[in-house]
Amino acid sequence: MRIALIATCLADALFPDVAKATVTVLERLGHQVVFPAAQTCCGQMHVNTGYLKEAVPVVRHHIDVFEDANCDYAVAPSGSCVGSIRHQHAMVARRVGDTRLADRATALATRTYELSEFLVDVLGVTDVGAYYPHRVTYHPTCHSLRMLRVGDKPLRLLRHVRGMTLIELPAADQCCGFGGTFAIKNADTSTAMLADKMRHVLSTGAEALTAGDASCLMHIGGGLSRLRSGTRTVHLAEILAES
Repeated sequence: MRIALIATCLADALFPDVAKATVTVLERLGHQVVFPAAQTCCGQMHVNTGYLKEAVPVVRHHIDVFEDANCDYAVAPSGSCVGSIRHQHAMVARRVGDTRLADRATALATRTYELSEFLVDVLGVTDVGAYYPHRVTYHPTCHSLRMLRVGDKPLRLLRHVRGMTLIELPAADQCCGFGGTFAIKNADTSTAMLADKMRHVLSTGAEALTAGDASCLMHIGGGLSRLRSGTRTVHLAEILAES
């Protein structure tokens, strides 16, 4: 199977090991992964801040690039970005009256998956041969939980990681307070939400917190590092890539 990697802006700029880990997992399972070098932002930040018209060329570029990749599927280590591709791209195109672009967006969205749902729903795999001998707790990010509805798919993958002790996170479904520009525009509220999330993480005694979105991990990880808690954050893809 030929799979196009959507690296995401955060992985490209700040967390390249997340994108590399995604490739490692997919290639270990016997699939060909290609990286369309012309890819840029999916346009989520434009849409979420109200710049729908400005998002149109970004959406069009994304569609052009991944159509040209001629792949069976496109996969991203991000529920947030896949949520935008699946639920916003066609809407953006329709808002400006470009029905052809909307149809193309819909077609591409049906072949675009977040990593955990791709592994479980498309490949039918829950054991990817990972080994990670640490105590880990899992935070289900808002977009993956509420927009993509990935459910327990990440947990099903984590439960098959050899050597790992998976610890349930109290109030796991509560937002960490990041929310993109929400953390900037509503800093006090975001900080309070982060404090609650960190309190629950630290109560588990886990060595590491994992999630499927680098953005949430960046937010929580920043807070944990300022506390010098010793608890690290690690993306789901990075755990699954360990062997």
